[in-house]
Formats: sequence, C-alpha cells, structure tokens
Amino acid sequence: MHSNECATNISERAIPKKVKCVIWDLDNTLWDGILLEDHDVKPRKNISKIIAELDQRGILQSIASRNEPEPALSKLAEFGLDHYFLKPQIGWGAKSNSVQNIVKALNIGADTVVFIDDEVFEREEVSFVLPHVRCLDARDIELITEDEAFNPAYVTATSAVRRELYQAEFMRQEDEISSTLPPEDFLYSLNMVIEIREATSEDLHRAEELTVRTNQLNTTGRTFSMAELDVLRADPNALLLVSELKDRYGPYGVIGLCLVDLSAPVWKIDLLLMSCRVMSRGIGVIMLNYIQRRAVECGHKLQAEFIPNGRNRMMLVTYKFNGFSEIRREGEVQILEADTKYFPTFPDYLMLTLPE
Repeated sequence: MHSNECATNISERAIPKKVKCVIWDLDNTLWDGILLEDHDVKPRKNISKIIAELDQRGILQSIASRNEPEPALSKLAEFGLDHYFLKPQIGWGAKSNSVQNIVKALNIGADTVVFIDDEVFEREEVSFVLPHVRCLDARDIELITEDEAFNPAYVTATSAVRRELYQAEFMRQEDEISSTLPPEDFLYSLNMVIEIREATSEDLHRAEELTVRTNQLNTTGRTFSMAELDVLRADPNALLLVSELKDRYGPYGVIGLCLVDLSAPVWKIDLLLMSCRVMSRGIGVIMLNYIQRRAVECGHKLQAEFIPNGRNRMMLVTYKFNGFSEIRREGEVQILEADTKYFPTFPDYLMLTLPE
C-alpha cells in the first residue's frame, strides 16, 4: 500500500481538472538510478514514449530535481529528451520552490500541475507548500497516458505545438529584456504579421479552447462549445473572427477571437478575447479597429457588451482606447458604443492581412 500522502494511485481518486503541465523528478523517476552515484543511469522503461505522447497532447513538461545542473542536463540531452522540458529547475533547493518557479514561469494554475517523484518526503513537502499541485508516485507513471486527466478532449493545431510556442515566447522575453532598443523599435524588430479572418471549421477547436482558457483578456467571460461556434460560423447574422500572429521567432498560433451580432441595425460585439501571450502587442486594438471600420462601411453603429470579472479591466481599457464609451447598464453588463468618427490608426510596426 502507498503511504497516506498526496500521491495516491491516480486511478483511485478523482482529478478535477485537465493536466496542463507535468513536472518530473529525475533520479529513480525519469531514469533508473541516482546520477551522482552512477553516471551510467538508464531511462526508465517507456519514458521516452510517455514524454513524447504528453507533448503531442499539448501538455507542458518540466523538471524539478535535486542534482548538479550540468551533468543532469547533459544526461537528458544524451537521452534525446532535453528539448521537451521548459524552465527546468535543477539544484539543491526545496522541490516546492522549484515547482513554484515553474508555475510562475509558465503562467498556469497550480491546480493544473502534476508533480511526479519517487520519494514520499519530496511529494509531501510539495503538497504541504502547494496543496493545489497534484502529486504522483513515480511507480504510477505507466498509468498517466490512459488517465482521463491527461487526455484533452481534442488536440488542436496550436496545442500540438504548445511547447514550441512557449519556447519561442521565452526567447522573445529574454531578447526584449536584454534589448537596448526603445520599446517601439523593438516591436519593429519583431517583423510581426497578423491575419484577421472569418473562422473556418479548422479553427473551431482552438476557438473553443480560447473561450475556456482565457479569463484575463475576455470582455464577457462567455464560453462556447465547438458545436455552438460552428452554428455561429454558419449564421449570416453573426460574424466570427479569429486572429493569428507570427513574428521572426515563429508563430503564436490563433490568439484572438471576436463574435459580432449582425442581426439588428446596431451591430453588437458579444465577445472579444485575446491570449495573454500577446497582451503587449496591441492585437485587441487592431481587431476592434477592423470591426469598427467594417461597421461604418456597412452603414451600422457598433456597440459592445462588457462584463467585469475582476481580472479583465484591460479589455475595458482597450474599448475606451478605441473610442467606445458606456451608454447604459443592464444589470452587470455595461453597454458601450463606438464613436464612428474615431479610428485609431493601425500600428505600422506590423503587416496586416484582412478578409477580402
């Protein structure tokens, strides 16, 4: 029997949320043996297959290990596994500190993280400091690819390359911090290209994922299933737009979604949301700008709903920056209307592709 601590067999307990990140120990977990005692350690059976499968599902992975960093990273490279792990924490501090550093760097909820370690003490230490992190005994590794919590409902084009998107973003952040250029000049140096287009059937999985995952940059907090989005996509009285961004580091993927109700003489934005990864790139302003211009060209006023949730004030600022002002309230819903005579110019530090 396992001891009575945080790492019970995953088949014996309910896991409330889908896993977004797995954090691995190394010694007697990812590989058999202790590296400092035996430099000829071998990867655990099927570990390469498990890690690759989690990666393909869009589950991020990292390392929290008590080891010397250079030999440990070299051994991971020898096994061909080093590229899978984001922000690995290898050293002699508490595992809970390592896990906290990873959670912060990846900007994900602790309740979506699983920590895997062979030592009861390490699991209990992490569980005590970070009670929302789920801990798993290394003996249960073979179970995880079949467990529901580790199986997303679907894998989108974006989720399949999520690790690469994070790696590119870390490079952007590091270069931005070290850059001596003024902020606007740095944006010019990114060679950004944004495409705004009407959503296709191939976009629906990612669109649903955005409504579920995005809280901070979501104007109303509404979520939509893929089936609901598909109905809206085909509805002549609705306009469902997505935005996609890439720069010299690579693609961001689909990072914006907007739903406009066209059924009345006054068009209404029911939902505008952006991925947090592009908060500083001005993408929300660009999407709004396009919709405002399109409404004017079609002879319509444009309104928008905004529902505050304590975290999305930045989206209200985005509306106001684009000339929207509040005209009334319906309960908690603020109704905003655009000034049809005011259009911020599109930023000239990026190339823009719009629907025909």
